[in-house]
Amino acid sequence: MSSDLEVSALAINVTIPQALRWTDTRRGETFTLTTLNVRLLPDGHLAVKAYGRPVGGGRGAYVSFPVPDRPELAALIAEAAGRAGELWAAHHGLG
Repeated sequence: MSSDLEVSALAINVTIPQALRWTDTRRGETFTLTTLNVRLLPDGHLAVKAYGRPVGGGRGAYVSFPVPDRPELAALIAEAAGRAGELWAAHHGLG
């Protein structure tokens, strides 16, 4: 394989443990954030957005939210990225 092979995206979805979930409001609707989408940027840093469901029920819009600057969330993101790297490295090819 060529080392100049361009990979345009690496992203994982991580379920936020119940104890770490939070709520946020967008356009007058309150959401409980339940999932993180973590992307590996070309420079090696991580970018993350949170997604969830309306507190009042229903599907709601697919809207992203910023992730609060909390040490326990940063630890979750770092751990998930490391675990994803292990899983990618151990892949078995097309099944």
